[in-house]
Amino acid sequence: MATGFALLSISPLHEKEVFETLDKKIEEVVEVHPLFGEYDILVKIQCDSIDDIGNIVIRKIRAIKGVSDTKTLISTRSLSGEM
Repeated sequence: MATGFALLSISPLHEKEVFETLDKKIEEVVEVHPLFGEYDILVKIQCDSIDDIGNIVIRKIRAIKGVSDTKTLISTRSLSGEM
Protein backbone atom coordinates (compact mmCIF):
# COMPACT_ATOMS: atom_id res chain seq x y z
CA MET A 1 0.00 0.00 0.00
CA ALA A 2 1.34 3.42 -0.97
CA THR A 3 0.37 6.62 0.81
CA GLY A 4 0.67 10.13 -0.51
CA PHE A 5 -0.50 13.60 0.37
CA ALA A 6 -1.51 16.37 -2.00
CA LEU A 7 -1.66 20.04 -1.17
CA LEU A 8 -4.20 21.79 -3.38
CA SER A 9 -4.70 25.39 -4.41
CA ILE A 10 -8.31 26.10 -5.27
CA SER A 11 -9.74 28.93 -7.36
CA PRO A 12 -11.86 31.33 -5.30
CA LEU A 13 -15.48 30.26 -4.77
CA HIS A 14 -14.79 26.61 -5.68
CA GLU A 15 -13.55 25.39 -2.29
CA LYS A 16 -16.76 23.70 -1.14
CA GLU A 17 -17.42 22.01 -4.49
CA VAL A 18 -13.86 20.67 -4.71
CA PHE A 19 -13.94 19.50 -1.07
CA GLU A 20 -17.17 17.56 -1.62
CA THR A 21 -15.93 16.00 -4.87
CA LEU A 22 -12.72 14.81 -3.21
CA ASP A 23 -14.57 13.51 -0.16
CA LYS A 24 -17.32 11.62 -1.99
CA LYS A 25 -16.22 10.75 -5.53
CA ILE A 26 -12.57 9.67 -5.42
CA GLU A 27 -12.33 6.42 -3.45
CA GLU A 28 -8.51 6.57 -3.17
CA VAL A 29 -8.80 9.84 -1.23
CA VAL A 30 -9.15 8.67 2.37
CA GLU A 31 -8.94 12.05 4.16
CA VAL A 32 -9.73 15.63 3.13
CA HIS A 33 -8.78 18.63 5.29
CA PRO A 34 -9.52 22.30 4.57
CA LEU A 35 -6.58 24.60 5.34
CA PHE A 36 -5.79 28.24 5.96
CA GLY A 37 -2.56 29.48 4.43
CA GLU A 38 -0.67 28.92 1.19
CA TYR A 39 -2.79 25.87 0.26
CA ASP A 40 -6.55 25.40 0.55
CA ILE A 41 -7.00 21.62 0.92
CA LEU A 42 -4.84 18.70 2.06
CA VAL A 43 -5.78 15.20 0.90
CA LYS A 44 -4.45 11.82 1.93
CA ILE A 45 -4.34 9.26 -0.88
CA GLN A 46 -3.94 5.51 -0.49
CA CYS A 47 -3.52 3.08 -3.37
CA ASP A 48 -1.45 0.13 -4.53
CA SER A 49 1.67 1.94 -5.76
CA ILE A 50 3.47 5.26 -5.99
CA ASP A 51 2.65 5.35 -9.71
CA ASP A 52 -1.03 5.03 -8.84
CA ILE A 53 -0.78 8.07 -6.55
CA GLY A 54 0.58 10.10 -9.47
CA ASN A 55 -2.21 8.90 -11.73
CA ILE A 56 -4.87 9.80 -9.15
CA VAL A 57 -3.47 13.32 -8.81
CA ILE A 58 -3.09 13.89 -12.54
CA ARG A 59 -6.20 12.17 -13.89
CA LYS A 60 -8.73 12.65 -11.10
CA ILE A 61 -7.76 15.49 -8.75
CA ARG A 62 -6.36 17.96 -11.30
CA ALA A 63 -9.42 17.31 -13.49
CA ILE A 64 -11.77 18.76 -10.85
CA LYS A 65 -13.05 22.20 -11.83
CA GLY A 66 -11.50 24.75 -9.48
CA VAL A 67 -8.23 22.93 -8.72
CA SER A 68 -5.57 25.38 -9.90
CA ASP A 69 -2.37 23.81 -8.52
CA THR A 70 -1.17 20.70 -6.69
CA LYS A 71 1.90 19.67 -4.73
CA THR A 72 2.25 15.93 -4.16
CA LEU A 73 4.22 14.31 -1.35
CA ILE A 74 4.91 10.58 -1.12
CA SER A 75 5.08 8.96 2.30
CA THR A 76 7.92 6.64 3.29
CA ARG A 77 8.20 3.98 5.97
CA SER A 78 12.00 4.07 6.18
CA LEU A 79 12.02 6.05 9.45
CA SER A 80 9.76 3.57 11.25
CA GLY A 81 12.19 0.67 10.76
CA GLU A 82 9.88 -1.22 8.42
CA MET A 83 11.16 -2.12 4.97
